[in-house]
Amino acid sequence: MPSTLDPYCGPAPTLQSALSSWNFDPVLVACLAVVAVTLHYLATRPKALKTGLLLLLLIVAFVSPLCAMTSALFSVRLAHHILIGSVIAPLIVTICLQTKLWPPKIPVEAIFVLHTAIYWVWHLPFGYAFTLSGTWQYWLMQIALIVVSLLLWQALLARSTSVMATAGLALGTMVQMGFLGAILTFAPTPLFDAHFASTQAFGLSPLEDQQLAGVLMWTLGFAPYAIVVLWCARTRLLLPRLAKQ
Repeated sequence: MPSTLDPYCGPAPTLQSALSSWNFDPVLVACLAVVAVTLHYLATRPKALKTGLLLLLLIVAFVSPLCAMTSALFSVRLAHHILIGSVIAPLIVTICLQTKLWPPKIPVEAIFVLHTAIYWVWHLPFGYAFTLSGTWQYWLMQIALIVVSLLLWQALLARSTSVMATAGLALGTMVQMGFLGAILTFAPTPLFDAHFASTQAFGLSPLEDQQLAGVLMWTLGFAPYAIVVLWCARTRLLLPRLAKQ
């Protein structure tokens, strides 16, 4: 890894040291506890199961060896972002939807543009290298991704969003992610020099690691949004029609 990089999660581990590469940053651990407690008490009724699951997922994302593995493999970094943007974010939204502190409604078009811009900036080589240059740069990326993901899922899951708007937002997100996945999969050379020397320890070339990231974006990355489209069609179109019969 180039000497100019100083990733928050630490240097890339080897295959032998990966499972022991936990991140026990005391500031991080304290922040995760505060987030979990705050979300639990913001809900209008007890949601211990959801908040417990959220805390577990946050530990997996930022404390477990998954954090260190993102320094070694771009494919793991992408899986980490899918976990944050498509699992943790909607879980937070389902906990907070019933509170009065949720952000005001923002036009879905603005949310789509903002989410697309933020997602692309951090997954292109210049933005990606910036995030690995220090701690505050890493957390700037993470906070930006979390915020736009929360806005996206709030729009997707809110019943005030029309069926067409929900479907359009989900499909549009899949399309823009598909373009990015195509770039990662079909680029003739690896794009992220931070991983030029770290992937071989896991049996992958830098290009294979990048191609795996593209495939993950097309599969795991697409799945949550496809589920939203199907759920929306079933609960807002099919079931009301059956109830009228």
